[in-house]
Amino acid sequence: MLPAIRSSWALLFGIALIMLGNGLQGSLLGLRAALEGFNTLTTGLIMTGYYVGFLVGSQVMPAYVQKVGHVRVFAALASLASASVLLHTVLIDPWVWCLLRILTGIAYAGLYIVAESWLNDQSTNKTRGQILSVYMVISLGGLGLGQLLLNLTDPAGSGLFILVSVLISLALIPILLTTGSVPNFSDSYKISIKQLYRATPLGVVGCMSIGMVQGSIFGMGAVYANNIGMSVAQVSYFMFAVLIGGIVMQWPLGRLSDTISRRRLITAINCVAAVLGIAAIQFSGASHETLLLIMCLYGGMSLPLYSICVAYTNDRLDPKQMVAASGTLVLVRGIGSMLGPAGTALLMAFVGPDGFFWFLAAAHALVGLLAVYRMTRRSTLPIGEQRQYPAAGLKESVVAAAMAAKSAKTSNE
Repeated sequence: MLPAIRSSWALLFGIALIMLGNGLQGSLLGLRAALEGFNTLTTGLIMTGYYVGFLVGSQVMPAYVQKVGHVRVFAALASLASASVLLHTVLIDPWVWCLLRILTGIAYAGLYIVAESWLNDQSTNKTRGQILSVYMVISLGGLGLGQLLLNLTDPAGSGLFILVSVLISLALIPILLTTGSVPNFSDSYKISIKQLYRATPLGVVGCMSIGMVQGSIFGMGAVYANNIGMSVAQVSYFMFAVLIGGIVMQWPLGRLSDTISRRRLITAINCVAAVLGIAAIQFSGASHETLLLIMCLYGGMSLPLYSICVAYTNDRLDPKQMVAASGTLVLVRGIGSMLGPAGTALLMAFVGPDGFFWFLAAAHALVGLLAVYRMTRRSTLPIGEQRQYPAAGLKESVVAAAMAAKSAKTSNE
């Protein structure tokens, strides 16, 4: 494992810098929007812009990478992301910010495409799973540490926006100096959302629901924490707690899903997550330390769910469908991520800050109830027929299909 990581350290380091900037920027904008007097609904629409852009970018950027080249695309999009961050401090208008978030989402989608494809290109069938597992830890770790950077200076100033811009710019150095072949984005087999839903309703609804939940957490989490009176430092700890829980529980829950019925595990995790969401409402007026503990536990339940839902979906598909299905699931999750911040903001506007957790609890409860219903419609798959928990499923990868396609092609050769 160490030789594989050593050969890809430059890419992993560059990705870490990108995720640091992304983690800081999301929470920073939520806080700054409140300081600028934007209401909750307006802030939710602004934060939704990122996921709109990310979804668009994930669909159109692979073609640009194939035509123009990964080096040029990465450099152009890093410049776009860096400039967009700085413009937030110059053009303080909700509509402008929403547009900037869309541009940022498009840029980050392209950055992930290039970085992840290049990383995959440098790995082999024997090392790919290990590298992608390390990649996931680095990604979540970068997002988490990015939250703590909120404490460096006052978010009312421009210092943190400049820091995000610097981090993105620095990520160019190790990645652009790394050599590697151009990724192949060929995909000869297509599967629609409707076709995938017919094959596995729980897999599709589960992935969309998790997209809604995680879009809400990263889009509106800082807004919620600020609304209940948390200081900047406490907001950063609040967001950090969610990610730490997700990092710790990714692997244990993933491995557990290989040994017991995934559908039952999805049911149990969603029920626990829904209960934790309701518990957070009850303790939101108590000590912030208690709320942080609940958020850590909640993150441990919520963040690994996407990977388990992907694994569950693959259990119900033929091998030739899996490559196309991975790309469709990314699209499904992207749609959910767009709906999450807007839906949460709307609920918070009507019922107050507690709407944040009511939305999360309802989303988890919906999937849990659907899983119970599906148990009455289709028998549980025997453990021996379940496919191994996918390391690549540890993160929403906009090039998951391309990675899987290349791995399958290499194996056949």
